[in-house]
Amino acid sequence: MTPRERFIAALERRPLTGRVPHFELVFFLTMEAFGKVHPLHRAYSQWQQMEEKERQLHREDIADTFIMTAERYEHSAIFLHPNPGTLEETIRLIDIVRDKTGDKYFLMLHGDATFGIPDGQHMESFSYRMVDDPEGLKREASAAVDNALAYQEQLAKHGGLDGFALCSDYCLNTGPFLSPAQFSEFVTPYLARLIQGQRDMGFYTIKHTDGNIMPIIDQLVQANPHALHSLDPQAGVDIAEVKRLYGDRVCLIGNVNCGLLDTGTEDEVRESARYALKHGMPGGGYIFSTSNCIYTGMRLSRYHAMLDVWKAEGNYS
Repeated sequence: MTPRERFIAALERRPLTGRVPHFELVFFLTMEAFGKVHPLHRAYSQWQQMEEKERQLHREDIADTFIMTAERYEHSAIFLHPNPGTLEETIRLIDIVRDKTGDKYFLMLHGDATFGIPDGQHMESFSYRMVDDPEGLKREASAAVDNALAYQEQLAKHGGLDGFALCSDYCLNTGPFLSPAQFSEFVTPYLARLIQGQRDMGFYTIKHTDGNIMPIIDQLVQANPHALHSLDPQAGVDIAEVKRLYGDRVCLIGNVNCGLLDTGTEDEVRESARYALKHGMPGGGYIFSTSNCIYTGMRLSRYHAMLDVWKAEGNYS
């Protein structure tokens, strides 16, 4: 099986032999690993000044950076981050990666359109609107889903893309920003419609959110994504409990503690990786990953320690 086929088998919760699939939502340490600036860190102002010859070199280099990351760290999937993110450039990036790798890797893009935690400038106004203008918020939520699905339909017609990571964050470490009742009113119906629309187009969907999802996890599972990411242990999310409750309904991705990769000991990193594998792997439907991403400032050696455990212990018989 190719890495892509193994990734899809895990998303579909089919049994696997060999090593459990692995990927990271983002691998930001490309400068340390390859001497290359991560595509998301490249200035759009430079793109605007480039002639077409330079732009094509830039496209090729972005594709190569993603492919080198997947090859070196044995990722089964690549989360593409087009820069710039226009439809035209997004399609070009998909095509370049496919031309270079064929069907080896599962390719995904960001595809969420639901309300996440508002930023500091909008948190107060959003909270007031839930009381003062709930119907206006719902119209806004519905329109966002409509627009996302219309855009994604163009990607479906073009081909080459396998799915979406839905990256609106709903939760803090203490729990969801919205109460379960508010979440069921302002997020869940729109998340479910978005996911169903993506499924109808033939895409796979991975719902990402950090934080303590347990008060709303029933609603997340009911929205019917193929997988949940990131199962955040820093917020008390225990993969053993999630697997027991929902492992027969949704693929699980993550649970290796990012905080320990950053500030813990190497032994703690290894133990977190071991725990995630031990409780995520049984019965299939698990993809090995951190509880967020390999972010800027993290020591690359800690990611290597995590992978050492995966290579030694993340193998189905």
